[in-house]
Amino acid sequence: MDRRPAALLGRVRDAVEPPPRLVDWSLFAIVGFEVVTGLVSFTVGSASWWPLFWAHRIAGLTFVALLGFKLARVRHRVTDRRLWRRSTGLSVLTAVAAIGALATAVVWVFGLDIRLSYWTLLSVHVGFGLVLLPLVVAHLSTRFRLPRREDFDRRRTTLKYAGLLLSGAVVYRTQELTNRVLDTPGADRRFTGSQPREGEGNGAFPVTSWVADDPEPVDRGAWTLEVAGAVDTDLEFGYDEVDPDAEREALLDCTSGWYTVQRWGGLRVGDLLESAGADADARYVRFVSVTGYRWSLPIAEARDALLATHVGDARLSHGHGAPARLVAPGRRGFQWVKWVTRIEVRRRGDPAQWVVTLISGFD
Repeated sequence: MDRRPAALLGRVRDAVEPPPRLVDWSLFAIVGFEVVTGLVSFTVGSASWWPLFWAHRIAGLTFVALLGFKLARVRHRVTDRRLWRRSTGLSVLTAVAAIGALATAVVWVFGLDIRLSYWTLLSVHVGFGLVLLPLVVAHLSTRFRLPRREDFDRRRTTLKYAGLLLSGAVVYRTQELTNRVLDTPGADRRFTGSQPREGEGNGAFPVTSWVADDPEPVDRGAWTLEVAGAVDTDLEFGYDEVDPDAEREALLDCTSGWYTVQRWGGLRVGDLLESAGADADARYVRFVSVTGYRWSLPIAEARDALLATHVGDARLSHGHGAPARLVAPGRRGFQWVKWVTRIEVRRRGDPAQWVVTLISGFD
């Protein structure tokens, strides 16, 4: 038996590598799974969702192994110019996007806060992932080959995929342990992957805007807050009439990759709803920004939310949502609507809010 390292490595790879066609379709399936779980992860911030984030990371590490099998199998098609085809450029571009997504993820989990202009590495990772999905679809279409019946040796294939997933879970836990033992910056990340921003007040955490939602500073003298919709009495307040009488500590987790814990001061939304007399059959509360951006919360959750006018001991700055922003514990940062000017009590949800988050701020 050949005991040279290359031969041993080859035998190990043969033992764990699924059939080529299954590898190709598995890569496509994992990219789709990663995009879906990644997008869903943007909308959840409570610890009960940790399995989603674990699944995303374990699938990503499994993708590393499958991509390695794929590249080892096809590398000669790139290195040998005689084998180039029209689709070779697409294949190279797909590989670059895949490696870019993986590389930015690896650097991020160890806590390196490298910025590319305005973007954090986590944002760049998301960008690579969104680009990768259509590239993988296009790449598959150039070499469309469905798996064969013999590719599905049930016991052997199941064991190989179980081994890959288990290895991904072990690597993930090892990475977390390494962060803790070496006390890397990544050790303080939340389960969402966000890194901490310490301090108190406006200057303690970054000013970010969702897509293009970035208005001119709001004139406090002209600003009003309305409470309307399914209520007994519409209410309207000027800035000087807003008396911040509630305070709470809450964690803001931004999808660009950071989180901060701050003391927020303002008005309990529940008190506003009580003053306006919310209808008994009302189900949602919608918070509307001066830009038209909006987000809705179930009414029970909204009652416990805060309409903040202060952070720390200071009034909110414009960049952080002055004159007033929503503070919704357990929600991600883009759902904490800034520059709130209207609170609407509603009997139905608002599916169109997803569209508004993408187009708000564009003229």
